[in-house]
Amino acid sequence: MLVFLLFAFSNPGIAQDSILAKAGQVPQKYLSQVSSKSRQLEKQVDKRTAKALDRMIKQEKKLQRKLSKIDSLAAKNIFTRSIDSLGGLKARLKGKVPGKALNGQYFGYLDTLSNSLGFLKESKQLLGKGKEAQGKLAKSMESVKELQSKLQQAENIKKYINERKQLLKAQLGQYTALTKDLQKINKEAYYYAQQLKEYKEGFKDSKKAERKAMELLQKVPAYKDFISRNSQLASLFNLPSGGSADLAQSLEGLQTRAQVDQLLQQRIGSAGPDARQALTQQMEAARSQFDELKKNFPDLDNAGEMPDFKPKELKTKSLLQRLEFGTNVQFQRSTQFFPTTGDFAGQVGYKFSKNGILGLGASYKLGMGTGFNNIRFSHQGVGFRSFGDYKLKGTFFVNGGFEYNYNQPFADAAQLYKQNSWSRSALIGVSKKYKINNKLKGNMMLLYDFLANSQVPRQDPVKFRLGYNF
Repeated sequence: MLVFLLFAFSNPGIAQDSILAKAGQVPQKYLSQVSSKSRQLEKQVDKRTAKALDRMIKQEKKLQRKLSKIDSLAAKNIFTRSIDSLGGLKARLKGKVPGKALNGQYFGYLDTLSNSLGFLKESKQLLGKGKEAQGKLAKSMESVKELQSKLQQAENIKKYINERKQLLKAQLGQYTALTKDLQKINKEAYYYAQQLKEYKEGFKDSKKAERKAMELLQKVPAYKDFISRNSQLASLFNLPSGGSADLAQSLEGLQTRAQVDQLLQQRIGSAGPDARQALTQQMEAARSQFDELKKNFPDLDNAGEMPDFKPKELKTKSLLQRLEFGTNVQFQRSTQFFPTTGDFAGQVGYKFSKNGILGLGASYKLGMGTGFNNIRFSHQGVGFRSFGDYKLKGTFFVNGGFEYNYNQPFADAAQLYKQNSWSRSALIGVSKKYKINNKLKGNMMLLYDFLANSQVPRQDPVKFRLGYNF
């Protein structure tokens, strides 16, 4: 054993092969998921970019028509070439984009995927030597490369739209009749940037095969070395891969924090004893103001994207992202400790604002007998409901809705179609919501039924429900 270890350390290639063999193989499903996710994001970016360019062209043509009535020469000079440029950008979306990886904004997760595929190409033991595995790897690498180029294209278009927005604001700010149209362009530029950011956030949601592949790669020392030599972040900061000695050499010549402090002391000292205190106060005020801006607009990449209007937080959300699914249960109060029936409901709500939701649901009434000595499950009815929820303060919400309930056993199916067999409920109350984990939220509702006295059989007007949303 000792001889083998000495031989392995003297031959790094053999030691590395031993580590790779022990690590196991990356599941081929990882390659399929990377390809699928990359193509999906590419389609989303293309579709949203085309939509943004269409809206920009439409708004600029509208501005051109209005300005022509005021100053036809200015309208021609300002808009003709720009509209043609926007049309050219849209035409180039349909073809493949020649280019390299992202040169602008760093996208860490995509950089990690790209480097993991590059490492697998070099370390075939982790993938397998079959033609099918190599084919999937080549397909995944091509998908990621095309996505990187598309994202770079989208970043360039976003930059162009923002620059165009600022230019139009400077050129047309004097024309008060065009103020509303300029604001529409500002909104489109802002929402386009936010939509791209949300697409990227969704892309980072890794699946089981991705997590397993990353865990396996992290166990291989050669992978970390490969990342340090090939990642976009390493090239951006010129990070060395040869250890602390190389790192120290790469930092040689840079000013340390102590040197910067000493330089400030020298500059401030010549301005008087109160200069340092004044500078400190100004820095704290600036930092406080900047933190407040970040709090109000946490998703902005730079100050140039600061909107001059109040953004709608759900504007860039898809229909599915606005839907909130949930369930709740309510037990019928009994004179005994044992509940006689339980209403089990499922519902789906639509977020019309950050604080409000409207939705529909259905419930099933389950009979549970008359006591612990007589537990018997039976069908006792069904119900349909509508509901609304709006935030009061903190985690408390006002909740209300209207319901139709069939509170009878299913002895005669024909009774379901008779209107007088259904009772109505008008509910209003408060709910308390709390977080269980990142995907699951709980809630407690206390409601009062204003139509309880008119129901046959008469129901308890006070309802207490426990539920979950996800």
